[in-house]
Amino acid sequence: MDLFEQDDQFKGELGDIEPDANPEADDLSLEFADSGVSEQTEDGRAWYVVHCYSGYENKVRHNLEQRIETMGMKDKIFDVVVPTEEEIEVKEGKRRTVERRVFPGYILVNMILSEESWYVVRNTPGVTGFVGMGNNPTPLRPEEVAQIIKRMEAEAPRIKVTFKPGERVRIVDGPFNDFRGTVSEIDMERAKVRVMVNFFGRETPVELDFLQVEKA
Repeated sequence: MDLFEQDDQFKGELGDIEPDANPEADDLSLEFADSGVSEQTEDGRAWYVVHCYSGYENKVRHNLEQRIETMGMKDKIFDVVVPTEEEIEVKEGKRRTVERRVFPGYILVNMILSEESWYVVRNTPGVTGFVGMGNNPTPLRPEEVAQIIKRMEAEAPRIKVTFKPGERVRIVDGPFNDFRGTVSEIDMERAKVRVMVNFFGRETPVELDFLQVEKA
């Protein structure tokens, strides 16, 4: 699955693969031999997506890290990550940088999958399941992991876009400061927005940076 075309697509794809439903099942003979062997390293490590309560990702990470420590699982579970990236938002004409979770409701766990390690992760408070088919977690592909890391390590913060075509916005910077207009086009690649502004009685298109406008 390609997780990175859009965050919404990522969540939609995960929605098609149910988290495992029964953490207390007596039969834990999971089919680990078929759990994406090609995505594992030579020692069996792989990254897995774990579903948790949205808004509690950092708490779940803390809970899991404690369990790894107290249950002696450092040789099976190596890293727990909440993917985040910096984002610039404009509110009331002021810019601020905030940390945004890339995939709300999900954490990433680097581990060697076994019945024991599965049980430790799955029964962590706040965890609702692995992403996979039934009790068979599906590891991320190496290119997916690389893309997540790239987003997390990006030097330039993303710009939060709170408007869409057809909506009214206010210009907060530049020669048209405090003018209001209607968004006609958004260019995500160039981080530009075209706004139709009434200028001397005529609708005039003005191209602006995302940070120069906010919702009216």
